[in-house]
Amino acid sequence: MGFNFTVIEHRQSNPTFSPHTHNPQILSLRMPEIEIHASEWRMVEVGRVVLFTHGQYLGRLAVIVEIIDHKRVLVDGPSKKENNQVPRHAVGLNNMIITPIVIPKLPRAAGRGPVAKAWEKAEVDSKWDQSAWAKRRDQREKRQGLSDFERFKVMKLKKQARFEVRKSLAKVRAT
Repeated sequence: MGFNFTVIEHRQSNPTFSPHTHNPQILSLRMPEIEIHASEWRMVEVGRVVLFTHGQYLGRLAVIVEIIDHKRVLVDGPSKKENNQVPRHAVGLNNMIITPIVIPKLPRAAGRGPVAKAWEKAEVDSKWDQSAWAKRRDQREKRQGLSDFERFKVMKLKKQARFEVRKSLAKVRAT
C-alpha cells in the first residue's frame, strides 16, 4: 500500500520562542500538519482485477469475488483464452498484484456465470492487452526466449537506430 504524505508547515512572523512563553498558539504553529491519502487505485475490493505473481497461475488474470479476511480473497478468472482461465479458489494477497482495472458493480460472492458476463461486459481481456503493463510483460517474455544470435541481431538493430537518430540530430544542430 502506498501512502502520499503532504507536509504543510506554518510560519509565523516572529519565530522566537521562549520556554517560559505559554502561548498555545505559538506551540500549534510550530507543529506541522500531515495529511495521509492512500493511493486509491490499489484498493482491495470486490470487482478488482488481479494478476498472479506466484504459483500455478503465474501471469494470469482473475477478479476478486469475495474478501475472506485481511490476507486472503476469493478469486475467479473466467477468461475466454483457454490457457488464462483461473478456477474459483481462495488465495493470499501476497501472491498477486492488484491492477487498476475494476469490474463495476460486481455483487459479492457472485457465481461463475454472472462473473463471466461482467468480465465480458467490462472487456477486461482487451483492457489488459492494451495496457502498457501487459505490453512490457509480453516484450520481456519475448526477450527472455531469444537465442544468443537473436539477441545479437537485436543489439545490431538498436545500434543502427541509435546511429540514425544521432545523425539526424547532428544535422539539426548544424543548421
